[in-house]
Amino acid sequence: MLMSFKKIVLQCPPFRLSYQGLGEPLCFAAFGPFATTAFYLLQRKTSELPVTGTVLSASVLVGITTSLILFCSHFHQVKGDMAVGKMSPLVRLGSGAGSDVVKIAVIVLYSFLLVIGLCRTLPLTCIILCELTIPIGRLVVSYVAANHKDNTKIFMAKYYCVRLHATFGAALAAGLVAARMFAGSYIP
Repeated sequence: MLMSFKKIVLQCPPFRLSYQGLGEPLCFAAFGPFATTAFYLLQRKTSELPVTGTVLSASVLVGITTSLILFCSHFHQVKGDMAVGKMSPLVRLGSGAGSDVVKIAVIVLYSFLLVIGLCRTLPLTCIILCELTIPIGRLVVSYVAANHKDNTKIFMAKYYCVRLHATFGAALAAGLVAARMFAGSYIP
């Protein structure tokens, strides 16, 4: 269903919101807070509607990594996007500034993780396991910085982002499960 949303709203007329550079923010919302919160609510055994800081924090982290995949998938398409009038963020920024955005996004991802860990919004197990993915985050940043001008090599950046998304998400989920198993009912 979310893939249908993406196709219809982001790419098809009359909306074509991705042509206006709104793909990444909409991807963040749809696959981060909306999808994660909806999945959480579907899995709850009670009819209450408490969406906690834990759920919202986790959903923001998932949204960041998901949006990073979409952002990096545009590096090799800048010339083509310009030719068809698609004003993606990379068309607007250029690949050099786009490389800086990737670096900032990865720094924000791990900084936000640390802040919500210090605030005890997420359990310590999540923080520790997610911090173990920092080498993959560094790989994404260094690969994009080194190859953002090379359309042949930069194509792989989105796959490195997928690795970050998958390992970070698995670490986050494992941390939540471990917290529940070892600390009773910490997770709402």
